[in-house]
Amino acid sequence: MTKDYDVVIVGGGMVGATVACALGDTPLKVAVIERQLPEAFAPEQAHDLRVSALSIASQKILQTVGAWEGIVARRLCPFKRMRVWETAGDTEFNSDDIDYDELGFIVENRITQLALLERLQQFDNIDLMAPASIQTIDYQVSGSQVKLENGDVLNAKVLVAADGGFSRVRQAVGLGVTSWDYEQHALVIYVETDYPQQDITWQRFVPSGPQAFLPLTGHYGSIVWYNSPDDVKRLKKLSDDALIAELTQAFPDCLGKINKVLGRASFPLRRQHAQHYVKPGVALVGDAAHMINPLAGQGVNIGLLDAAALAEVLIEAIQKGEDIADVRVLQRYETMRRQENLKMMTVMDLFYRFFSNDVLPVKFFRNMGLGLAERIKPVKNKVMRAAMGLEGKLPKLARGEPLH
Repeated sequence: MTKDYDVVIVGGGMVGATVACALGDTPLKVAVIERQLPEAFAPEQAHDLRVSALSIASQKILQTVGAWEGIVARRLCPFKRMRVWETAGDTEFNSDDIDYDELGFIVENRITQLALLERLQQFDNIDLMAPASIQTIDYQVSGSQVKLENGDVLNAKVLVAADGGFSRVRQAVGLGVTSWDYEQHALVIYVETDYPQQDITWQRFVPSGPQAFLPLTGHYGSIVWYNSPDDVKRLKKLSDDALIAELTQAFPDCLGKINKVLGRASFPLRRQHAQHYVKPGVALVGDAAHMINPLAGQGVNIGLLDAAALAEVLIEAIQKGEDIADVRVLQRYETMRRQENLKMMTVMDLFYRFFSNDVLPVKFFRNMGLGLAERIKPVKNKVMRAAMGLEGKLPKLARGEPLH
């Protein structure tokens, strides 16, 4: 069976599903292709290892497209404080200082995806094809054709790549990337602690790399331990008791006693940026366009900003009677997002390199910087607002404004 669509989104994860929801109830005929549906949620389930710190801007996007209620109905952990420290300097950010109830929310990726997929199925102009595997992608300037393993063929005026860092769409259409690997891996550990639910995330810097804690609901938390590939490999193989002993020795007391290790996974740190986000009839969003150091948890947040910006450009083009596949239309999206993303990637890169070494002059200046940040409130508040996604030129959805 062959079907014609205005927009075909390859990837129904958090970013791709957000693009679709933002295009709901518009004249555009939209298809979402997702390889595997997430497991249904039940309150008694353990937390997933894959979680994200959603910013206030991300919350506004999800709320405006109608998916936030589905997250709240399942599970999330708001946090209002963020502590960053090193040996001699530290600073704590508190949302009260800028009159917000929260700095952000720790949410399992699967829960965000479930809420979005649930929402997009409420729109008559969106078809969800899942689980579905792609056999071939044929890109032409005049339009793309996606053939599925079940024999269905989808014709697309605009093909949206939301299929991750190793995007098949990006490769098929010939958009190149610049990338490199960092010299560290991240070990993610799901733990049960003595402390009940906390309202603080923290990041500590030590010579071997950053250490982070993300609170989850109940007596649970997610620890992220950045370390050399060899050390991460060693730690990952330890027994639960041996790993708890290592965590107790390496992490600060403020984490609280760790009672159990309930899960662990690791991944290499990689930076990657597409040289262009668009070409005629194609747009890249999320990890297909950029992979960022996860140090400050901004990856999914900038991906959701991509989704909001692309939907805004497409809807405005329709309202003006323009061809949504015209590269000049799609370049408006690239103009909105590429430099903003590059700026965030560069800041995270500098942050990583500045804090991930033990050179004495650098240690002095970063400790002094943290101390100054604690004392100079306007600077501190501006940094906090930036982390919350409240600074810079934001898409309408990130400001809580509907697109139509």
